[in-house]
Amino acid sequence: MAVSISVILLLVILVVIFLRSGKLKISHAIVCGLLGFYLAGSSLAPDIHHGLAGAAEVVSSVRP
Repeated sequence: MAVSISVILLLVILVVIFLRSGKLKISHAIVCGLLGFYLAGSSLAPDIHHGLAGAAEVVSSVRP
């Protein structure tokens, strides 16, 4: 568990740096994909899923 959280934190830091630089290259996209896979396998996955589902529900209920 401690190793996976360390890897997730490292990947989050790398993704933030890549996005702030404004130049997302193919290697950066791979790092972003790895971050997604690590987050999906972590204990945070259900919380992330519920948060995104709630946000999607709010957006879908907005009428123009």
